[in-house]
Amino acid sequence: MNSLIVQSPGLLTTVQDLGRPGYGPIGVSPAGAADPVALRIANLVLGNEPGAAALEMTLLGGSFLFSQAATVSIGGADMSPTLNGQPVEMWLARSIPAGATLAFGPTRNYARAYLAVAGGFRVKPFLGSASTHVLSGTGGFEGRALRKGDVLRIGAAPRNTPKRQVSQTLLTSLRPRKVLRVTDGPQAGQFSPEALDTLTHQTFRVTEESDRLGLRLLAPPLPLPPSSNMITEGVSLGAIQVTPSGQAIILGVDQQTTGGYPKIANVIGIDLHRIGQLRPHVDIRFERTSLAVARALWIERERLFHSTEHLFV
Repeated sequence: MNSLIVQSPGLLTTVQDLGRPGYGPIGVSPAGAADPVALRIANLVLGNEPGAAALEMTLLGGSFLFSQAATVSIGGADMSPTLNGQPVEMWLARSIPAGATLAFGPTRNYARAYLAVAGGFRVKPFLGSASTHVLSGTGGFEGRALRKGDVLRIGAAPRNTPKRQVSQTLLTSLRPRKVLRVTDGPQAGQFSPEALDTLTHQTFRVTEESDRLGLRLLAPPLPLPPSSNMITEGVSLGAIQVTPSGQAIILGVDQQTTGGYPKIANVIGIDLHRIGQLRPHVDIRFERTSLAVARALWIERERLFHSTEHLFV
C-alpha cells in the first residue's frame, strides 16, 4: 500500500477536498479547501479529478515521508518546499522516490499551501466528502488535524500521469488579491448610506483571531442599522456579518450555518478562494459590484477551468 507518513504536521494540516455543500439546512458546514482554486489546479496538474483529497497546510507546513514512489504537485502559498533538502518547484508534477522526505517551512506569502498526490489521499468519506471539519470532528483523517506518526493511504495514480506545469498567465490571473469584490448582503438596505460608504472606503486588517470559520477584521466600527436585532437565519460562504460592536467578520468554509448578525455584503464567488489565502495582519479593502458582473466573472473562470489548453504550458 502506497502511503504518506507524517513526520511533522506543521501548524494545522488537514485533509480537504471541495467540501460538502448543500447540507446547511441540516446544520452541516460545507468545509473543504479554504482555497479551492489552488486545490483544483494542483489536482489537474496530476490528472486527478479536480476535487481529489489533498493536504491543506496553514501558515507553517509539515514534513512527510513517502513509503513508495509517488507523483505530487504543490499549489497555493509558498512554504519553501524541499525534497530531501533540495528546493522543489511549485505548480508542476514532481516525481517523489520511495523513502524520500518532502518538507515545508513557514509561508513566504499567503496563508495556505496544498499538497496533492496522483491518486489522491484515501480517507473514509463523510456525507460524500473527504474534507475535515475539526470543530465537529467529522471527515478527513479521524476528523482532526494531522499528528506526528499518522499514516495516510494514497490511491492508485491515474494511468500515464501527465507531466504538466501551470501557465504563469493563469497563476497571475488567479493570484490572491487584497481588494475583495462584494455584492449587497440581505440586510444591506437596513444600513445607512454612510455605513455602505465606509465599507468600501476604509481599510480592514485581518486579526489573529481569524481561522477557517471566518476572518475577524479590525477597523473603525461600521455604523449599525437603527435596529440590528434580527431573527437567526441561514448564512452563506463569504457573508460579511456586522457584530453589535460594529466589527466585520467574513464567513469562511467552516462557517456556522445560521447567524443572527446583519449581513451588509457578500464576497462574490470568484473571490471566495482569496479569503482562504489572507493571513493575519494583512490589510484588505472591499469593492462593491453587481450580481450580473459577479455571475459573468464566475462563468468566465469556470470556462477557463474546462479548457485545459489555457491551464498548462
